[in-house]
Amino acid sequence: MKLSEIADFLNLEYKGEDIEISALNSILEANFMQLTYCDGEKNSKDIERTNAGAILVSQSFKHLVPKETKALISQNPHLDFAYLSKLFAKSLISKEKKENHIAKSATIMPNVYIGQGVSIGENVIIMAGAYIGDNVSIGDESIIHPNVVIYNDSKIGKKCQLLANCVIGSDGFGYAHNKNGEHFKIYHNGNVILEDFVEIGACTTIDRSVFSSTIIKAGTKIDNLVQIGHNCILGENCLLAAQTGLAGSSELGRNVVMGGQSATSGHLKIGDFTTIAARGAAIRNLEGGRVYGGAPAMPQRDWLKLQAKMNTLIKERKS
Repeated sequence: MKLSEIADFLNLEYKGEDIEISALNSILEANFMQLTYCDGEKNSKDIERTNAGAILVSQSFKHLVPKETKALISQNPHLDFAYLSKLFAKSLISKEKKENHIAKSATIMPNVYIGQGVSIGENVIIMAGAYIGDNVSIGDESIIHPNVVIYNDSKIGKKCQLLANCVIGSDGFGYAHNKNGEHFKIYHNGNVILEDFVEIGACTTIDRSVFSSTIIKAGTKIDNLVQIGHNCILGENCLLAAQTGLAGSSELGRNVVMGGQSATSGHLKIGDFTTIAARGAAIRNLEGGRVYGGAPAMPQRDWLKLQAKMNTLIKERKS
């Protein structure tokens, strides 16, 4: 799509050299045929390092745009990006015929839907009612339980177990907002990657990324009813108990343990060998190798002391 056509679609003024835009991408990952955007002060530091062919940017950050990158000046780059994401969204059902590669040793039960360009490895079991989207790959000896949904482009490693009704690769919870408070969907074109020996519990959901990949690394085990937001990265051998929720772009190191109903806010990092107790809520980066509890999360010993002091104060007020 021509940059001039994009400008017309968004009702933005553009008089520079016309270029072809093939896709959308993040500021630091975009190439000369892709368009990116900057939505505020937090990301403005990366503008000067972008290799994007074009960028949606506010007037206040125009001076940071490299000479090689074409600038589309927008009053609300985030909202205009949301509008544009629909044009570049991938089709849920491909019209292009692609050959599937399904091992003869694989067992596929009745009422399974398999899309185009799917790869299914040796001794894989796919149980009744599963949905396998286009361009999905499933590694050797993995087991897909009944009614599992694996959306387009997802990659499932070897010896994984996906329990009943879990959803891999659904759209992330991302919206831009106009002045009237209306919400406009941001379409997600990334995917989900599960490495080898990963287990996903029943009714757990893992959202695809906006651009690149949501990644669950080897050996991680996730319980039932867990929500993993878009662009999250979970390190090797993590354990997440039921009803845990990770907001988008949370990054967990290796061997992180999160108790039931614990959570993270978005765009933070949890260090290796961290434990967050049940109902703990991380709202900032947490140093690895420690046990945390409470909301907001603090060292578990401090949390327990705080609770003891509060109980003492309550008893004193009643007496």
